[in-house]
Amino acid sequence: QVQLVESGGGLVQPGGSLRLSCAASGFTLGYYAFGWFRQAPGKERQGVSCISSSGGNINYVESKEGRFTISRDNTKNTVYLQMNSLKPEDTAVYYCAARRTDYYSGACYLSVYEYDNWGQGTQVTVSS
Repeated sequence: QVQLVESGGGLVQPGGSLRLSCAASGFTLGYYAFGWFRQAPGKERQGVSCISSSGGNINYVESKEGRFTISRDNTKNTVYLQMNSLKPEDTAVYYCAARRTDYYSGACYLSVYEYDNWGQGTQVTVSS
């Protein structure tokens, strides 16, 4: 059974940093691409970043590139999202998602419709 558990959210001041973690279990990570998404109150869930099952293809929503960094450690069954220079508009619930691909594929997806496995989310609040 595929399970994703996010952690690392919290309250941070503008300009601060957080590292989100997504602990995966129940499947072999080399067969799965991952994405990070976020949903602010009253808004649709939107893509932030994705990483292919090989780890060799990474994409960011344009506005996030440079501040956010996605990575994965298959030995720890964990995917990360490092977020720097956080802004109040980054406040949202952040979700990790996974979808099966070919083994060590280069495919990476930023659409919510491409994923069928989701975590429960972790709240990130950026406020002074």
